[in-house]
Amino acid sequence: MTIKEKNSVVGLSYDLREVGSDTIIDSNRSGYPLEFITGMGQLIPGLEKQLVGMKEGDSAQIKVEAKDAYGEIDPDAFNTLPIEQFEGIDLHEGMTLYGQSPDGGQMQVTVKSFNDKEVTIDYNHPLAGKDLIFDVDITQVRDATSDEIATGVVGGLSNCYSGG
Repeated sequence: MTIKEKNSVVGLSYDLREVGSDTIIDSNRSGYPLEFITGMGQLIPGLEKQLVGMKEGDSAQIKVEAKDAYGEIDPDAFNTLPIEQFEGIDLHEGMTLYGQSPDGGQMQVTVKSFNDKEVTIDYNHPLAGKDLIFDVDITQVRDATSDEIATGVVGGLSNCYSGG
């Protein structure tokens, strides 16, 4: 069975590097494969598109350009705030901070620079603007069930709750 554009359940083991680097910046090989349903926006589009047509047991090295991964760097996603808003935090450039987004979810920002009056933060994804290489192994391919298609969850929502 091959991976289709929509409604295939795929198990994927991967190592992730930036193009031109040998340093692995993310991997799931020491844990469980990533499981997702194609066509539901659960994976970066450039990677998912290149998986279509692969089969269980296939391996590949897939290059994904920044625009098809986490996007280009958005210059409007930088903000300068008064340093008082960071009281009690031992700031350093490049550090990641987490806060609450306007919609109540969690958001991640990176400290770009600071001085004794203000802090410049970056709301771009840390991998924005970077071309990526995924070394992938396909561990599973099957058709999604109607429950999985309806919920967008591999195994259906019943796998998410212990009933307690």
